[in-house]
Amino acid sequence: MDSQIRVRMERDGFAMIPDVLNDDERAGLIDLLGHVNGAGRRGLLAEPEVKKLAWSPRLIDLVRPHLSTNPLPIRAIYFDKSPNANWLVPWHQDLTIAVQATADAPGFGPWSEKDGIPHVQPPAELLEQMLTIRLHLDAADESNGALRVIPGSHRQGRLSAEHIQEIRRRHTGIVCAATTGGALLMRPLLLHASSRSTSPRHRRILHIEYAGFALPPELAWHEAA
Repeated sequence: MDSQIRVRMERDGFAMIPDVLNDDERAGLIDLLGHVNGAGRRGLLAEPEVKKLAWSPRLIDLVRPHLSTNPLPIRAIYFDKSPNANWLVPWHQDLTIAVQATADAPGFGPWSEKDGIPHVQPPAELLEQMLTIRLHLDAADESNGALRVIPGSHRQGRLSAEHIQEIRRRHTGIVCAATTGGALLMRPLLLHASSRSTSPRHRRILHIEYAGFALPPELAWHEAA
């Protein structure tokens, strides 16, 4: 299984892993994370239970084979797509990291701000040393806004808007349907999107990002656990 996941990650930039969380763990996370105003909550590595999960051997062992150094959890976000909080996400790559303060660091930029937190685009070669785990607290399919991806797009580096449109004309993408408690492993540079939900069901995701590199001395992670 590990070798098959490695091949899929290299070739496609993502892999689906079933049964990562059991029912009790899912229920506990739903209770802990509670109601969300809007699309989601950031800064969740400050929650002791989320931090413990991010550092658990179960998750670290999923991530470690795909990074060149030991994984460091750097960000956790909770998304709850439902009839009361419904949105679509256009095709994009995850290009920014959250840091404590702006600074002049060679190769890092441009800068932006989300919820008052400085974000910056690191060099593409550092984004290639990151991996995200999306833990599904609910089953996800096309009807409730599961993620769609374009396999292999992570191997083309940072893409311009024009290049993204060109890829979209040639590829329709696939839906990452997930079972309850399953996980999606994905590279930040993988092109991905999601549609609005047309279902009364929730689509709750705990999104945890890992880095396999250290930041330059001018910068510090906003919420590294």
